[in-house]
Order: sequence, then structure tokens, then C-alpha cells
Amino acid sequence: MHLEGERIRLRTFRQEDAPAFVAYRSIPEIARFQGWECPYPLERAIAYIYELENDPPGIAGDWHQLAIEDRSSGTLLGDVGLCVRIEDPTQAEIGFTLDRPYHGHGYAQEAVVLLLDFLFLERGLHRVIANCLVGNRPSARLLERIGMRREAHFVASAWFEGDYADEYWYAMLASEWKVHRLRYRPAA
Repeated sequence: MHLEGERIRLRTFRQEDAPAFVAYRSIPEIARFQGWECPYPLERAIAYIYELENDPPGIAGDWHQLAIEDRSSGTLLGDVGLCVRIEDPTQAEIGFTLDRPYHGHGYAQEAVVLLLDFLFLERGLHRVIANCLVGNRPSARLLERIGMRREAHFVASAWFEGDYADEYWYAMLASEWKVHRLRYRPAA
């Protein structure tokens, strides 16, 4: 899979991405809002990337990560994920992770916009959801900036790092994206 943006591309992970993938997934400030162990084991990354190389995105019930690559340098910036829902394959959940040096430059926003274009305009999905822990303000702001609607604030709903945490849940319909996409201006 290969999606081109103004500054980035979303593509299938390759084995040579494993060291960079492990490096940013092992940063405590990045891992603290995610569900993976920190430090992230290289062996796990190699096995996961092998799965990603061999499975197409969009298999219902399976999370599929796509690499976010800088188009000019080829640098791995992070990843976006999608999971088509088993109970309704016209809906999907998305997520995103960016390596620390690339925070605050609009790369995650550009990646999520590319992913939403793919899911809504190419795959014809009806609804896309996303969630984040309440303490993850940058992710919440990004989801709101691209037009996702906060549908819920669940209190002490997610078991996370030995305690319950609050979550925000966001959603967007294809009809909303088609209207909002016309107004979208990528971050500089």
C-alpha cells in the first residue's frame, strides 16, 4: 500500500524499518499513551513487520499499521493504524504515533487526513472512530482539528499502567468528511 501526501507518504512497513520503529516505540513519553510495552522489543517489531508485509490492510478485526515516511528524505516519522470492525466492516478505528522529533510539525495531521481519504473515499467506509486518553491533549486536539466529533468522555474506562484512565472517543461519518475535506488546509 502506498498513499502520497504533500510532504509524506503512507506505505507498508519493511524489515529495514525495524530499528527506527523500535526506537520511537521505546521512548517512554510516546509509549505512555499507548498499549505496548516499553522498551519495545526488537524481536516483536521484526515479527510484527513481517505480518504487516504479508497481510493487506483492512482485514476485519486486525490492526494494520502503515509507515509514515518523509517523502524528501525517506525517514520513518511514525505510523498510522487502522482496524476495520468485525461487527460492521463499514466502520473502522484509527490511531497514530509519531517519533518525538516530528511532533508539532503537522505530519500526524497530514497522515490522518491521507488515511481518512483512503478509508472514506477509496474504501467507501461509512464511519471512522478514534480514541485517546484524556491526558493526551495533542492527540485530542489533532482529532478535533481535522473535524472529528467528540462523542464520549468515558470515566475510568480503560485499564492502563495499573490503574483506570479516562478516555475520549471521537467519530466522523463519510458524509461529514466529504464536506469537511473541502475546507481542509494542511498544517504548514
